[in-house]
Amino acid sequence: MADVQKLKELIEVADNIVFFGGAGVSTESGIPDFRSKDGLYNQHDVRFDRYQPEYLLSHSCLVYEPKVYYEFHRQKMDTRNIEPNNAHKYLAALEKMGKLKGIVTQNIDGLHQKAGSTTVYEIHGSALRNYCMSCGREYPSDYIFESKEPVPKCNCGGIIRPDITLYEEGLPDDQVSGAIDAISQASMLIIGGTSLSVYPAASFVNYFRGHTLVVINESDISVREAFNTLIIKEKIGKVFTELAALQGIEL
Repeated sequence: MADVQKLKELIEVADNIVFFGGAGVSTESGIPDFRSKDGLYNQHDVRFDRYQPEYLLSHSCLVYEPKVYYEFHRQKMDTRNIEPNNAHKYLAALEKMGKLKGIVTQNIDGLHQKAGSTTVYEIHGSALRNYCMSCGREYPSDYIFESKEPVPKCNCGGIIRPDITLYEEGLPDDQVSGAIDAISQASMLIIGGTSLSVYPAASFVNYFRGHTLVVINESDISVREAFNTLIIKEKIGKVFTELAALQGIEL
């Protein structure tokens, strides 16, 4: 593919690459996205059909109907046994090469770290971390999924929740500031597997001031183009698999 060859050439001369990704990065691992026809919001489940999808992932649901929230979380958010795909693995390899300086992800599945990436800004948090809402005590990734309690409780009596950003909640300040700093300092930004429709996260790409922008997504998205802009309408895993082969990288 000519576009993949062009991407290879752009990466060869780049010295500070940042990747901004969304749900499409993990769909090839078997994790559904949210808004596509087969996405989480369009899956029929009699237990949850009477609720709006956004409500099931909201702070209000957690507080006012916690049993519903935790049943949905346990059924739909368990990614502990999911493995990284070639997109995750390629980005980890690019970091080891010294090219990739950071990953900004909207995903909560922890697959970038599982693939070996170390500098990851999780702007929507992670389903693999849990903490008590009252005392702040941290709990292991299995705790909520393995708990027999409909609503898991801490020894202090507080509710144990996943460290993810729900609707009606603000994004974590440390992850946001890290992500914005990384994007603003990058010479090359690769946007992949996202429709850029979730705000405020999608607005972070506006901080990019570099000269090379790459967009890899199956559907069209609107971006402010840079001096060098390459748009590839394809699955990100397929593109990175071909790219790794051209570079001689074993995934």
